[in-house]
Amino acid sequence: MVHQSPRSSAEYEPLMRRWGEHFTCIAPDTPGFGQSDPLPGAPEIGDFADALGAFVDAIGVGRCAAYGFHSGGIILMALLKRQPARFSAVAIGGYAIWTADEMRLFGEHYLPEFHPAPYGEHLAWLWNRILEQSWFFPWFDVRDAARLSVAHADVGRVQQAVMEMLDAGNAYRAGYGAVLRAPRDIPDPDAPCPPTLITAYDGDPLQAHIARLGALPPHWQAHAVATSQQHQNESLAFLAARAGDAPCPPLAEDDGEGWVAVGDTLLHWRGARGADALHLHAPGAELTNPAPGGLAIDAPGHGLSDRAADPCAAVEDAARALGAGTIAWPAPPPGDAALLYPDLTPDRFGGHLLRAWSAARAEALFAPWYAADKVHAIAVDAAAIAPAAIARRARARLRAGDSAAAWHHLLTEMDQGE
Repeated sequence: MVHQSPRSSAEYEPLMRRWGEHFTCIAPDTPGFGQSDPLPGAPEIGDFADALGAFVDAIGVGRCAAYGFHSGGIILMALLKRQPARFSAVAIGGYAIWTADEMRLFGEHYLPEFHPAPYGEHLAWLWNRILEQSWFFPWFDVRDAARLSVAHADVGRVQQAVMEMLDAGNAYRAGYGAVLRAPRDIPDPDAPCPPTLITAYDGDPLQAHIARLGALPPHWQAHAVATSQQHQNESLAFLAARAGDAPCPPLAEDDGEGWVAVGDTLLHWRGARGADALHLHAPGAELTNPAPGGLAIDAPGHGLSDRAADPCAAVEDAARALGAGTIAWPAPPPGDAALLYPDLTPDRFGGHLLRAWSAARAEALFAPWYAADKVHAIAVDAAAIAPAAIARRARARLRAGDSAAAWHHLLTEMDQGE
């Protein structure tokens, strides 16, 4: 399952829960998005297709069914054309065929540079750019003629896309740009290739592109549908009828990073299993790369770890599962917990992003960060006040949300021997 740009595999989680009744669902972050490293240089669509093929080989999957939406469909099509034997069937949601005028418009405005600014002003742009992506297409073409029928102001959906864009940073331009520049890559009508379904629902700006597809290979279908649910249902039925019933092979995993299951909770870890100690970070932060031979996790509700009903028990269970000798609990940071962790609940206007940024900036100048006076001033560290460093801390705070205060409370109790 290959996601669209500038998103990540996280967008597929609800769909994977439903489709998981029929398949083993695997959704990688494409290079430069989510938790995947970017490709070097100035990659084109073929480089992303090759990376996808290499990923499938690395985890040990052979011939399989595949699904991609928008940009994900472009990447899949590029790999399908190069290596058709990889796939038993492919379903795509909206396949773009850009005109020369559209390409020129995108090239001029669609992919601005995205870098952290010292005072967080880039966050105001980001929030509104993602919000208005559902109002107009392209997002910057604010005219009645460019309005979309699927406009919304769903704060949860905007927040997820914003967080994914923060993960990608300026690398979003390479991945997004490659798919925007990709040519019509549909195989010739007489080329051997797996059966493929292309659909697009009402309100999808790529629905009109179905008429631009041209001649298709045999056993291919392309048509408009009314709703996103119909698109998903038809895609599922198409893939399920052609995927075969071979069991998924054992999947290769990274031996230096992953998730450990503690009941229904998944905790993200990195380092070496069996290390002497499992290291934990402060509230509102997230794991950093441990020293060689070390082991660290994102605390429950922080970074890439799920929340846990009993964070202490979850950490202890994770330590046992990972073979850690001891747990290196951090001391709670000094200060009033009610002030250390401002409310970062997403709001309609994106104000929570600036609250996170302001706290992350101030903590490089004062301790505690909210006590902005001479007594609490700390030496200025140029590295800590650099916009990229503030961006990392602000993103960690946003990921943690109210879990930061809960983690602080737990550490305080442990520090006091309760």
